Amino acid sequence: MGNQFKTLALLAALSGLLIAISYWVIGGSGGLIIGIGLAAVTNLLSWYQSDKIALAAYRAQPVSESQAPELYHMVRRLSQRANIPMPGIYIVPGQTANAFATGRDPEHAAVAVTEGILNILPEDELEGVIAHELTHIINRDTLTQAVAATVAGAISFLAQMVSYSLWFGGVGGRDNERGGNPFGVLLTVLLAPIAATIIQLAISRTREFSADAGSAKLTGNPRALARALQRLEATARQLPLNANPAFEPLLIINPISGQFLGNLFSSHPSTEERVQALLQLEQQLVRG
Repeated sequence: MGNQFKTLALLAALSGLLIAISYWVIGGSGGLIIGIGLAAVTNLLSWYQSDKIALAAYRAQPVSESQAPELYHMVRRLSQRANIPMPGIYIVPGQTANAFATGRDPEHAAVAVTEGILNILPEDELEGVIAHELTHIINRDTLTQAVAATVAGAISFLAQMVSYSLWFGGVGGRDNERGGNPFGVLLTVLLAPIAATIIQLAISRTREFSADAGSAKLTGNPRALARALQRLEATARQLPLNANPAFEPLLIINPISGQFLGNLFSSHPSTEERVQALLQLEQQLVRG
């Protein structure tokens, strides 16, 4: 519940930032209305197109049950256990080891795994990864992350347009009553994209802990996912899955880590923190 509240608060902050930018730059009630309209349009776009955009970004290809029978059996078994519809199954070509889920709800969802992850993970660890992705679908994290990525992208695009306008003298010369606030314009250009990115990545980090916990409960084997995360991090450092950075939060592992600044700009908690949380869940399951 705490993570869900934090996620809603961060999403509200992200949409509020987009509305505030429009108000600062354009000024008056017109800027406020435009900001609300931009937030609505970007959220609507995320709702209907996020799955197609994400799958295309990673060149994921749909596979049939005859092409990947063992993977289909695993996903079907876990989906039935979670009481959700069977998602579409996709495979990403290449030896990079990673996985992600996408879709606006359990009825319109897909799970994608790379060829590399199928090659390096034993069955119990792959099951933990699939259960993690199914938990993202159950919790509607796939929609949440898509909305966050789209709104953050709109903020960055708006800031870029403002910087072009400043360069060509299009924003200056207007007073505060008729046009944008100069201080707000400066903040938009300099700080808004950074703030949007930080909020978007914070949303992603809160959802990863919840998905790890859901995987542990679904499989009853937290340690298998912990081993998988350690194995995936080691291989991801050598062979990262490259695509549009906006979709990095969808992946189960992101090799970027570090101290405060590294974590601030990382789409995932550190693997050490995730493993520790999973081992604590294992102790709880044993006591239970």
